[in-house]
Amino acid sequence: MSLPAAVPQIPEVLDLAGTAVFALTGALLAARLQQTFVTMSFFALVTGVGGGSVRDLLIGAPVFWVRDPWVAPVCLGVALLAWFMPRKWLAKNEQSKLLEWADAAGLAAYTVLGTAKALAFGLPLVPAMLMGVITGCVGGIIRDVLAGRPSILMRPEIYVTAAALSAGLCALGQTLGLARELVWPLAALAGFALRGTAIARGLSLPAYRRAED
Repeated sequence: MSLPAAVPQIPEVLDLAGTAVFALTGALLAARLQQTFVTMSFFALVTGVGGGSVRDLLIGAPVFWVRDPWVAPVCLGVALLAWFMPRKWLAKNEQSKLLEWADAAGLAAYTVLGTAKALAFGLPLVPAMLMGVITGCVGGIIRDVLAGRPSILMRPEIYVTAAALSAGLCALGQTLGLARELVWPLAALAGFALRGTAIARGLSLPAYRRAED
């Protein structure tokens, strides 16, 4: 199957770095749960490629990591790194929230790229935005479900909302015919800023409370 000429491309090093960040969140969660290396590797892989795989299947594109010889080894390498990570470093990382900030950057960037790829395959505006959100969020959702904890969809923290902001701005900008060199960075920055503000200030969305009759 030939790919549309407009399918977004980014430098392979940056692409792999983003995948590694997501994979690391999965591997570290398995480490905190004191799982085996096999479980840790699986968590790293599904977190790193989960969102992009679902997106590609839905839009009829070749699944990106199956054809790339580096993605799966990078995810497994990240799992190996997490396996030998000192416990003190792991505890320090949890306190500093460094991984949350890295995940926020990956979330914003991959949401934009997922939206742009969906638009390049001819999807309408709103479905393309949803494909962007799926790209950024589904890997983390699969990870959390496998770990037996409430997924990001079931928590009030501002995560999916930040992805939706990036996806919406990307789709709107490209629909208006603006240069992607302008639209992509601004859309990613907006999503990252919203997620970062939520991390720094502990912001969350209000939960539904039914008024008593």
